[in-house]
This record gives sequence, structure tokens and C-alpha cells, in this order.
Amino acid sequence: MKKALFMLLGASGLLAACAQAPVYVEAPQNTSVPQEITQGIEQIRLSSAYVLQPGDLLEIKVFMEDDMERTQRISGSGNITFPLVGNIHIAGYTVAEAETRLSNALKTYLRNPQVSMLIKEYGNKTVYVLGQVQKPAAIEIPPEKPLTVLEAITSVGGFTDIAATSKVRVLRMENGQQKAIDVDVTQITKQGNKLMDIALKPGDVVFVPQSMF
Repeated sequence: MKKALFMLLGASGLLAACAQAPVYVEAPQNTSVPQEITQGIEQIRLSSAYVLQPGDLLEIKVFMEDDMERTQRISGSGNITFPLVGNIHIAGYTVAEAETRLSNALKTYLRNPQVSMLIKEYGNKTVYVLGQVQKPAAIEIPPEKPLTVLEAITSVGGFTDIAATSKVRVLRMENGQQKAIDVDVTQITKQGNKLMDIALKPGDVVFVPQSMF
């Protein structure tokens, strides 16, 4: 009887611990990223509101100035180095704003310079927040501290009214395989369970599904 009671208590404790931690789901190797998420990422990347970040690789051209064409990666301090103007800070600006900044800097040396920038690669410290959030976006993990699931969702305006806040999922690539981490945000906000509020890694996708009620 005592042994059975001990086993029951042990099982109860294990279930409680599992309920308080995020659930890691091993996705099959042939599992692909849902089309809704893929399209959401692409829309953010193509959006004129995308903000340039350190690590982004840019193809930069100046009209009628072929010798000035450059492929530059934005440095950790947010700068690129360009002919004639030297270092110029462009991180934190949209592509259009960065083009204007560089054009204005070149006006000292060129007549009416027309600059175009194309993002060829995205920085490796970006995470995407998609689905039922107010403003789906790509955001940068700050260098000084981790970025958690709740912080990422808060930074894009929080949930919509139809969000399934208990079924948030973090998609992550590790060793070439996709993994999914289920996060019940209601446990973080209403029960103070900080174990659920995991730190995000570069390339993570935080997806908030729609509530089915």
C-alpha cells in the first residue's frame, strides 16, 4: 500500500513538473514549415516597413556609377563602409530610409545620386512573430540580454482578440531538423510560471494560432 502510494505521488509530481515547463515536440524530418508561416515571413521581409539590422547583407548600387556597386554586410555597430562617404549608420532604418541617408551623404561628391539597396541575406539575430498578434514582424534579439517569448509578443503589440494564447508555438531549426516548442503563455501571465517564458534563438519563429472557440 505504501509502495503504491509512493508511486502515485511520484507520478503526480512528474505530471506537475511537465505542466509547468514548455513542451518540446520533435517534428518528423519530412515536416515542412506551414505555408501560412512561410508566407508571413516573406511578407515581413518584403515589407517596406522592415527595419535593417546588424548582420543583414546588402547589395548597393548607385545609378550610372557602376564602379561604386558594393555588397556590404551591416556591422555589429550598425554601419556600412561606402566609397567617398566612409562609415554611415543604417541599422534601425527601413531600406528606403537607408537609401535616402546614403544618397544625401553622396550629394557632397555626386550630382543627384540615386541609390538602391537590395537585401540579399538577413541577419542571424532575427526572430519572427507571426499569427494572431497585433503587428506581425521580424525583431532583433538585443545583444545585452535574452529575448523571451512573452517579450517578443509584447514588442509587436500583444495578442489579437482571437488569439489562442495557451497554444503558442516556437519553431526552431537545430542540427538541420525542425523542432516545435509549445508554450502556454497564460501560465506566464496569469500564474507567474517563468519556466514557460523561454529565451528565443536566432531564426526562431513564434507562431500564435487562432482560437477555435
